[in-house]
Amino acid sequence: KSQSRASVNSHLLATKLRPPAIPPQRTQRPHLVRRLNDGLEAGRQITLLSAPAGFGKTVCVGDWVRTLDWPVAWLTLDPADDEPQRFFTYFFAALQQAAPGVGAEIAALLAAGQLPPGDIISATPINDLLAAEHRFLLILDDLHLIQDRFILQVLQTLVGNLPPALHLVLLTREDPDLPLARLRARNQLTEIRAGDLRFTRPETADLLSQVMGLSLSQFDIASLADKTEGWIAGLQLAGLSIRDRADPSGFIAGLRGTHRFILSYLTEEVLQRRQPEIQDFLLQTSILERLNGALCDAVTGRAGSAQLLEQLLTANLFLIPLDDEGRWYRYHPLFADLLCDRQLARSEGETADLHRRASRWYAQAGLAGEAIDHALAAADYAATVARSEVRTACGGQPNWPTG
Repeated sequence: KSQSRASVNSHLLATKLRPPAIPPQRTQRPHLVRRLNDGLEAGRQITLLSAPAGFGKTVCVGDWVRTLDWPVAWLTLDPADDEPQRFFTYFFAALQQAAPGVGAEIAALLAAGQLPPGDIISATPINDLLAAEHRFLLILDDLHLIQDRFILQVLQTLVGNLPPALHLVLLTREDPDLPLARLRARNQLTEIRAGDLRFTRPETADLLSQVMGLSLSQFDIASLADKTEGWIAGLQLAGLSIRDRADPSGFIAGLRGTHRFILSYLTEEVLQRRQPEIQDFLLQTSILERLNGALCDAVTGRAGSAQLLEQLLTANLFLIPLDDEGRWYRYHPLFADLLCDRQLARSEGETADLHRRASRWYAQAGLAGEAIDHALAAADYAATVARSEVRTACGGQPNWPTG
């Protein structure tokens, strides 16, 4: 049986089936390990880590599994895996790392070029694992790369019928198309999100001073923590740029999302991965300090911005909610810097027109201060004067709309 498994899996890339290497020097985060362990002890069967690029999801789980006595099956996904034959070939190969023999018949069919029906693919590991004596973890890393409907339907069936032996860990940049609300209501889901993964100031100090070996003042560390809002990749990229600088304080004071390291990372890992219409929306709305559906509709000239903002939030696209009702949002400041510069470079005339539209919307909403700011940004001095007069007449008291 071991020989047949070796022949079936000999064509697979072994590094996809192993936990990635963890940097030997890193900031320890025992509170996250405790939260993940609490989920296991509570008997929850699914752990979800959902956060934007560069928030340390893989390192967090890599640290966690090294503290466990449980067997671990790990599958790191890539864009080519968004195809059923390839995905399930690797999926069953990963399962067999922790539970030898599970899905052996399906794996043999896949190796022979045959794709069984979805209900058979999902039922096989469920049935095979019902009699398993030991629990184990199956970790799917970069799950956001999987969009194929056939694959997702099989995963939905599996999630809805997980055998007791299997604990599923999902690492993703956007929430997967799975019944998360139902799992949450049944207390079957442990969630770690961007707010949990952000570095605190003490963790920022440890990363910059102990891990990266930088000599920075407490003021500079606090300033860098504020500018990055705990975004780990941003801290690391900034730290790399600070090395050998004669004036690190000056660099930190002027740090923006257009610094070449941060620019390259956000462009390659975030912006370029979105569809062109989403990129257009992001660039056009980057002129706004706060976003809501009606305002974005007015600025972009499109309808349905409220729903799109909800989708961007679900996709963890560096969008931060400002209320519990899902009405107002803002972009992460470094991401906003990148978007604003891209928009201005694309067309100064279009950017000015976007500001004029924002100014009109704010004026109609009775928000004279914001209306004046955007009129000034558009160099529309006539509108600036008119809205200044309105602000004076109204006593300068804004009345934020809720729509």
